[in-house]
Amino acid sequence: MEPIWTIGLMTGTVLDGNIDIAMVRTDGETIAEFGPYTLAPYSAEVRALLEETLAAARVWNFARAEPAIFARAEEALTRAQSEAVLGFVAASGMTMADIGVVGFHGQSVLHRAPQPGRIGETRQLGDGALMSRMLGTKVVYDFRTADVKAGGQGAPLAAAYHQALLRKLGTADGSTAVLNLGGVANVTFWDGADTLIAFDTGPANAPINDFMKARGLGEMDRDGALAARGVVDEARLKTLLEHPYLTAAYPKSLDRFDFLASMADGLDDAAGAATLTAFTASAVGKALDLLPKRPTKLIVSGGGRHNPTLMRMLSERAGVEAVDADAVGWRGDAVEAECFGFLAARVLRGLPISFPTTTGVKAAMTGGRVVG
Repeated sequence: MEPIWTIGLMTGTVLDGNIDIAMVRTDGETIAEFGPYTLAPYSAEVRALLEETLAAARVWNFARAEPAIFARAEEALTRAQSEAVLGFVAASGMTMADIGVVGFHGQSVLHRAPQPGRIGETRQLGDGALMSRMLGTKVVYDFRTADVKAGGQGAPLAAAYHQALLRKLGTADGSTAVLNLGGVANVTFWDGADTLIAFDTGPANAPINDFMKARGLGEMDRDGALAARGVVDEARLKTLLEHPYLTAAYPKSLDRFDFLASMADGLDDAAGAATLTAFTASAVGKALDLLPKRPTKLIVSGGGRHNPTLMRMLSERAGVEAVDADAVGWRGDAVEAECFGFLAARVLRGLPISFPTTTGVKAAMTGGRVVG
């Protein structure tokens, strides 16, 4: 297949109120060209609806019929993202006829990893058929369900794209890995040959953001300023680092609520922010210890890389050089959205998007549903 223009859409579980929209020209194996990227804000009404939906999902917990709010949220977010795409394409001086496919991740509302004797479950809201009608182009959506039904973790799915980025960069000997700091943190390792590994390392922004909101301190620890003023509770951190997830074998994945802001209960504001930030960085270090070869450098994407305290703690507590993805010519805020455009092209070609060493499926497999 000749490279086509794809659009990838992503809204993270931290619910920062934005739709990430990125364009990339790709054949699903290589990256021919990066196109425009933007953050399109949700309306306050849609954002509030999504927050209410995530809360309802935790109560639901896959235990009964889906809450009625799911259908309302699914239509609202699909329409909001579709309208944002139309505006994005027009602002880019293109038309939808120029776009070969849209990769629509949707909104993850709940994810439960598989356990011995029990397959996992996952739910992303997003009506691909409605989006395809609104945009008049092919849409690939529901990327995770097939993997989970086949016994996989359903996450992380970015490994194939991270591999393409490393290949384009010419960094493929295992000494450099990719770390994404979203609500949850995940790492991708590639040795330049046949070994491609990815898994969730632990929490990233989610518990820190939740902590700040719960204390009435804003939406996030902007620039890591509060954590920088605090003293890490080393005894508390040591106990947190005994969590069995951190030493469990990969592949493995997390839900956004598997590690909570309550980890900092009883600490003052600054110490709480510092301890949660140190936990994220230290968990990354424990994850790197599990890899076949310990990387000496991490190229860091996602919102967490804007937190200089977290980036500093990666060096201090994970024992690795942490480099902002922007410094190597990537777009650190766009990587996740780009990924789903890239994966959509792979789905059109029938190429695998998950692998035994990334999600735990028995054999490499494709996924996603195509409409349009």
